[in-house]
Amino acid sequence: MAVTKRVRIYTEEDVANHKSAKSCWITCRGKVYDVTGFVPDHPGGDDLILAHAGTDVESIMKDGDSHDHSDSAYDMLEEYVIGRLGTEATVVRDDWEAPDDFHPEDTNSAEDFEKTQFLDLRTPLLQQMWQANFSKSYYLKQVHQPRHLQESARLFAYDIFEMCTRTVWYAVPLIWLPITANLFLRSMLQFNGPIPTFLSNPLLPLSLTSTVTLDVFLKTLPCFFLGNFIWTILEYGMHRFLFHIDEFLPDHYAFLTLHFLLHGIHHYMPMDRLRLVMPPVMFGILQAPFTRLAYILFPTPVANGIIAGSFTFYVLYDCMHYALHHTKLPAYLRHMKKYHLAHHYKNFELGFGVTSKMWDYVFKTVLPV
Repeated sequence: MAVTKRVRIYTEEDVANHKSAKSCWITCRGKVYDVTGFVPDHPGGDDLILAHAGTDVESIMKDGDSHDHSDSAYDMLEEYVIGRLGTEATVVRDDWEAPDDFHPEDTNSAEDFEKTQFLDLRTPLLQQMWQANFSKSYYLKQVHQPRHLQESARLFAYDIFEMCTRTVWYAVPLIWLPITANLFLRSMLQFNGPIPTFLSNPLLPLSLTSTVTLDVFLKTLPCFFLGNFIWTILEYGMHRFLFHIDEFLPDHYAFLTLHFLLHGIHHYMPMDRLRLVMPPVMFGILQAPFTRLAYILFPTPVANGIIAGSFTFYVLYDCMHYALHHTKLPAYLRHMKKYHLAHHYKNFELGFGVTSKMWDYVFKTVLPV
């Protein structure tokens, strides 16, 4: 189905940012107007219109004591229309509390789209994002209001692309734990001396495990633990400063689409079982600069030990993330489940820790639950 261009949708915050003679916006009857060019020609003077810049003027335009506007005035106003105000959503709220057995109601896709004119869950989402005509402010308001479906919403129209966006949780340990074990073995062997690269002989560590000594194991272990620690920083840092780069996100459809693909879709559909862990391709891309940096900063045996530790905690993170959304858990994990769900349904600007709240305490972003 082709996606048609829609009227641009703004928020009240968008309008409030344009309240000067150089950029004067107003709203009336749900529409948004850029009246900058009309300010000098306003019959009542520019002071009157600038006094209400960035606000809704419907009541003042009907105020007989001030100046009751004629039908022709409303017709003239239509020449300056640039969009409309979007519908405010209230799923996320400060008083939300996570029940022990959380099962949200399914979203009525037709009613949701009719009300918000945001994204139609019945058609592929990526094309809608790319062709969307809403402001960054409206996007951020809507994408952080969770929707729920029994099945995953489609991102792509073509199955071959769509398949790459859906990942069962156990794919993460199946793919990344063997790589992690290989790196750990390589680290130990490389403390004894140079060995061929992974590309030249990927299975070499398995044939040399008998040569591993306690001495090299004890050299690799601190590197592994350092990698564990480094992952906790990356987990918090990437979640807060990359996935939630909301404030610095350019107001352009390409950047909004990229944000949606990276993390926005997870907040938009937080209970989607097939989009709770990173697709292998995405993690492969995200880890590349960090592993490259490790090889630049450290000797190869140390770097491999650190990367193995980081990858191990990544696997723990992604599996735990899935469990926090869909699994009955022991006491500590039940608390972290409530904490993480509160990040989705209470305040998405706090509570960035998934496996622990350690860095939330350090950076004062703890979310009260």
